[in-house]
Amino acid sequence: MSKIVKLKKGFDINLVGKAKQELANFAAAQTFAIKPTDFIGFQRPKVLVNEGDTVKAGTPLLIDKAMDQVIYASPVSGEIVEIKRGDRRKLLEIKILAHKAMTFETSEKVNLASIDRDTLAAKLAGSGVWPNIIQRPFGIVANPADTPKAIFISAFDTHPLAPDYGFTLQGEEKYLQAGIDALAKLTSGKIHLNVDGSKPVPAVFSGIQGAQINQFSGPHPAGNVGVQIHHLDPINKGEIAWTVSPTGVVQIGKFILEGIYDSSKVIAVTGSEITKPSYVKTFSGANVSTFVKGNLNSGHVRVISGNVLTGEKIHLEGFLGFYHNQVTVIPEGDYYEFLGWAKPTTEKLSYHRALGLLSFLSPKKEYVLDSNGRGEERAFVQTGVFESVTPMDILPVYLLKAILAEDFDEIEELGIYEIVEEDLALCEFVDVSKHPVQELVRKGIELIQYS
Repeated sequence: MSKIVKLKKGFDINLVGKAKQELANFAAAQTFAIKPTDFIGFQRPKVLVNEGDTVKAGTPLLIDKAMDQVIYASPVSGEIVEIKRGDRRKLLEIKILAHKAMTFETSEKVNLASIDRDTLAAKLAGSGVWPNIIQRPFGIVANPADTPKAIFISAFDTHPLAPDYGFTLQGEEKYLQAGIDALAKLTSGKIHLNVDGSKPVPAVFSGIQGAQINQFSGPHPAGNVGVQIHHLDPINKGEIAWTVSPTGVVQIGKFILEGIYDSSKVIAVTGSEITKPSYVKTFSGANVSTFVKGNLNSGHVRVISGNVLTGEKIHLEGFLGFYHNQVTVIPEGDYYEFLGWAKPTTEKLSYHRALGLLSFLSPKKEYVLDSNGRGEERAFVQTGVFESVTPMDILPVYLLKAILAEDFDEIEELGIYEIVEEDLALCEFVDVSKHPVQELVRKGIELIQYS
């Protein structure tokens, strides 16, 4: 039975630079990359191609020898122009110069009515679409051999300047339905499709069959799938659930119906430093300079693959992350501002009224924020503010302290199985003590995962 969940805890970060719902006419990106660092838990990469090789979209590029049945495929057809490595020959990225005309590795179309669960999982794992399926707990690429108790899809995003799936997935209804039909064969439980309860359900989701449609409303992080899992079917020790983004579901559906790995997606180009924030159609791993260069209000900026809370800082010639549907550009904050946090002003956004900022007087105002942290790390100040922006029955401060102390029993008891970094990213934003909350969450996950 569908559920309606209204959340009160959280905080919306309203920024200047939201994308207009129109497709911009940018030139097509020429170079693309797949980065092992995009895939949390990727342990032992094995490269399957060499520089100079010609590949198609869907050609296997690398595998993780710890789970070698899952392949990581080329997002486009073209030539392998660089296999970039860092310290101790750590694999950083495989760069592809794209062909003008896209060609695909093809496979037989999947008949869901006759295929069994294990065969379907094996076909998806060998197609390039499987990395879209993420396991909870731990937030890692799912193991095809596991059977999750349920699969969760968040059909809306409440992060700052996030894209609107109702717009980006227009015309993809049949692929979305096919993807959900395929996922239904992989779980013994339900498919939960969670929509924004404060708005009409977008047409692309309203006709979906075979999924329980739940409504969530409230401030960020209401759109986080981890928060939704917590309120629908919490994960306990020993249990496994899977999550998939709507874009990932569409990619799975295209493989089912057409037998190809099509990594195309519509992404949002956003931020106060973008001249014309808009949407653009591209492929996973695109070089973002195509959408950013010549579209900037200034030259001293920070380019982020993803959103400002959980995204990855990249350079102007960097590449779109595998799981990202957004590029954000904000002013670089590499300056010192004397007593900047203490000056009464309506031009800065703060969750804390006591800090002298007056943003609470204009809750709907959009702000230009830069990357300046306005402070440095210090001892935890226990104010209860973390709990006020975390709509889950966990105690974030005690959990983070348990992680710092490496107290395994406390880490488990305080809720590590229910969260990944994005679920406490808002705590990092409101933290007056300037702790790297998301780094601590990953440290805690790894302490439990590898213990």
